[in-house]
Amino acid sequence: MLKHVTFFGATAVAMTLATSGAAQDVTADTVVATVGDTEITVGEILIARSNLPAQYSQFPNEVLFNGLIDQLIQQQLLADELDEVPASVTYRLNNERRMLMANNVVTEIAETSVTQDDIAAAYEARFADADETPEFRASHLLVETEEEAAAAKSRIDEGEAFADVAMDVSTGPTGPNGGDLGWFGQGAMVSEFEDAITALEVGGVSDPFETQFGWHVATLTDTRVQALPTLEEMQGQLTAELQEAAVTARLDELAAAATIVKPEEGAFDPNILDNAALLD
Repeated sequence: MLKHVTFFGATAVAMTLATSGAAQDVTADTVVATVGDTEITVGEILIARSNLPAQYSQFPNEVLFNGLIDQLIQQQLLADELDEVPASVTYRLNNERRMLMANNVVTEIAETSVTQDDIAAAYEARFADADETPEFRASHLLVETEEEAAAAKSRIDEGEAFADVAMDVSTGPTGPNGGDLGWFGQGAMVSEFEDAITALEVGGVSDPFETQFGWHVATLTDTRVQALPTLEEMQGQLTAELQEAAVTARLDELAAAATIVKPEEGAFDPNILDNAALLD
């Protein structure tokens, strides 16, 4: 609620601060406002800006700057009303500090541990001996009984186009487009269907066969080999995997060098997680 109030009601004092600040050398420690003895710095303004929801990006910087000053002033005024910091706030601050510091280290590892040579080596290791993966394009028709499937197969054997017969008799969702299933790889279809398709030559038509969906007649219309992804296409995934591995390795090193004491089995009741009253 405070965000909405401050961003559309910036004060004249904040405008003055914004104007005067532009004429001086500014660092993150530069004080832009005070509330009693408490100083509000540029660094705090920048952090507050980074935490704003995306919709605030539509506002010009002078509006954001003034609004953020008002927001932090209002928060400080309210914070000063507390005579004693609640325990829950202390615990939350401890967790936030721990998380932010850990994220800083993770970012440092991610930015320094992986080179382009590492990515190229990972790509080569993954795909150097990769087998070619076949893909199939097929059409089918689906009916309820073996007799209906046999009758449809006879029409095709007598010269009717597979697509015409499929459009005429198929109860499946691909019936209206002649039964075309498009391209698919191994494992995409139920085993009975895949077995029937892989047994065919291109242009061949199967005998009727049954799956959990009903009775089918299928034809293999084309095959191809699935192209391996390029290094460029795999760049993002491989980078993320290598960075994650680097973070895990660093954690293992740190854990091995540290003295870590964890609770013994049964020392705490896991249902303590439901006891928020402990924070009071």
